[in-house]
Amino acid sequence: MKSHSLSEEEKIRYSRHLKIPTFGLIGQKKLKQRSVFIAGCGGLGSASALYLAAAGIGTMRLVDSDVVELSNLQRQILHSTHNIGQTKVESAKKRLSALNPNINIMTLHERITDHNADALIADSDIVVDATDNFDTRYVLNDACIKKGIPFIYGAIFQFSGQMSVFGLDEGPCFQCVFEHPPTEEYKTANTGVGVIGALPGVIGSLQAIEVIKHCIGIGNSVSGKLLVFDGLDMQFKEISIKKNPNCPVCSSP
Repeated sequence: MKSHSLSEEEKIRYSRHLKIPTFGLIGQKKLKQRSVFIAGCGGLGSASALYLAAAGIGTMRLVDSDVVELSNLQRQILHSTHNIGQTKVESAKKRLSALNPNINIMTLHERITDHNADALIADSDIVVDATDNFDTRYVLNDACIKKGIPFIYGAIFQFSGQMSVFGLDEGPCFQCVFEHPPTEEYKTANTGVGVIGALPGVIGSLQAIEVIKHCIGIGNSVSGKLLVFDGLDMQFKEISIKKNPNCPVCSSP
């Protein structure tokens, strides 16, 4: 088991954190004790994983079933040209370990399903949704509610993105807000749609900030709000969202 104290090297590495009064040495030690599960090593996963690794999260669990393709490199900055053909999780592990060798990185080249989700997230403190499909999000939401683990949601489309925190305190879960899955026609029409390369960097970075805040217990989360970003007009807006008392996932029986 790794020590949760900070070495002299780590104190230098995280020195800009240590200078923040509400963060400091205590916050950095808390971060080192935490484990984050990142579902997906694509665009959103690239930004969130890179910043969480750099921040000094203790353990990172990466799950993705894909391999690196040339078309990924326009936005998935975890990977490079020489990684084409490798599994995304192994490519990601190499990059993140090079960035910060102090963190523990676990990988699984597998698709997340309703059969394995509970076991996959069992030892994690928080889950980052860096997926690109609704089916996996519903599965992860269910598993997070069962385990009482916060679910950091993110999604991107062309020039716009959105994010929120689900399953926290009295806030809504993913299914409270997205009550019904999209139709098969909608899924087909939106498969492989375009996205500006920098957009997942914006949303994924916001997800990383929410993870850090939650892990060390500072600030206010976006639970109860859907944060929407419009890259064309360069505007953020908040949409109030509420817990559904009749939600089949998180409502009391």
